[in-house]
Order: sequence, then structure tokens, then C-alpha cells
Amino acid sequence: EQKSHIMDSIYYARRIQTAILPSDEYINTGLKENFILYRPKDIVSGDFYWFYKTKENIMISAVDCTGHGVPGAFMSIVGYNQLNYAVSVKKSRTSDDILNNLNQGVIETLSENTQESKVMDGMDLALCVFDKDLKKLQYSGANNPLILIRNNEIIQYKADKFPIGAYDGHIPQVFTRNDIDLQDGDRLYIYSDGSPDQFGGPSETKITPKKFKELLLERHQKPLDKQPEMLNKNLEDWMGEGEQIDDILVIGIKI
Repeated sequence: EQKSHIMDSIYYARRIQTAILPSDEYINTGLKENFILYRPKDIVSGDFYWFYKTKENIMISAVDCTGHGVPGAFMSIVGYNQLNYAVSVKKSRTSDDILNNLNQGVIETLSENTQESKVMDGMDLALCVFDKDLKKLQYSGANNPLILIRNNEIIQYKADKFPIGAYDGHIPQVFTRNDIDLQDGDRLYIYSDGSPDQFGGPSETKITPKKFKELLLERHQKPLDKQPEMLNKNLEDWMGEGEQIDDILVIGIKI
């Protein structure tokens, strides 16, 4: 009976978490060709995706909070609210400024600047800010890269090597911005580490970031609406009888 009450609460929490995620219809108003593979490990997720539009910009992010399940889901609410606060209240419009304000907001929310209540949690993410005509892109990342595939070649834009919530005791870390000129036909991928870190295969090893990027390259010319199914099948085949070890999130965009 106790388990039943707990599970009922967690399932209701999933309804709430799902409700805050941007709808496919809303995302499609800004990015016509895209896909989102969203596969929580447990009922609720520490991974989430975020989307926001202004008159000039289209913003999308794939976010991976510390942990999964209920603790990860709590962190996802903090991250989602602070991203919205950065752009709607603080009026951040560049990718680096959004992450800097997100970082500050998470640190203040979790009181990470006081040793007595220090919370060793945060989030990794990749954030893309497009101009409205989709010809220019700003990218900033906390540990998670942006993959651009152009002319059958992978171009990787590296993230800063620290998470959201990083604090050295004096001032928060400052994120950098990559300015990218886009071309028609470019494919962009941002993702959490759930896919590269999944164990399986004949030797029970991780897929690894290198193999995952190669998989994206192999699939990138397929229709975007078919790619989640292909990536999902690859994961299933790799896991075999094993279990999913982390939340999984992959976002693909075609220019």
C-alpha cells in the first residue's frame, strides 16, 4: 500500500514535469525540421529540453541535471525556471549571457555560495541561439558539445569544461560564446551524456562519444522524423538484455 502511494505520487509528478516541457507544435513554429528523442531512465527525468522565442531569436537547449529520477526532476524544475528567468526577466539574448545568468540563478537558488548548505549538484547543457532567419547561430555549453554535420563531415564545437552551478568560492565561472555562420542543409545535434555513456555490446562497454558521433554521421541524411526511431533502435540493440543507465536526450535540427 505504501509503495502504491509513492508510485502514484511519482506518476503525478511526471504529468507535471511533462506539462512544463515545450510542445512539439510550439518548437515547430520556430524550427520547422527538428526531432527530440527523450527517454527518461525512470518515471521522471533529470534531462529536459527548453525552447524560447523572441522577435529576433529562437533558443533551444538540451539540459542534463545531476542525477536522474526524483532528485534529477527537482533539479530540472530549478533549471527550467532559471532559464526562463534569464530571458524573460533579465532579457538575456546571447548564449553566453543566458548561461552566465542561469549559472548565477542556480547558485543562488541552491545556496552554493555558503559552505554550510553546499549542494554538489548542477547541470550540463548545450544551448543554441538562432537568429530568426536561421543563418547565424550562437552556441554556449557547459560540458556538452554542439555537433554540426556539413558536407558529410563532423564539426564539433566544444563546451566549457565546467557545469552550471560551478562556484570556486569567489566568483562564478564565465561561459564563452561560439558564433557560427550556418548553411542550408546543415544538421545540428545537441544531447545529454545518456547515449554515449550507455553500457552494452559484446564487451559491456560504453558507446563512447566518438562512436555516438559516428552514429549521428551515418544517420544524418535520413529524414529527421525517422532519426529518433533509428537512434532508439541502436540503443536497444546495444543494451540487449541490460538496462538503461541514465536519462537520454538527443535533439536534431536541419537548417
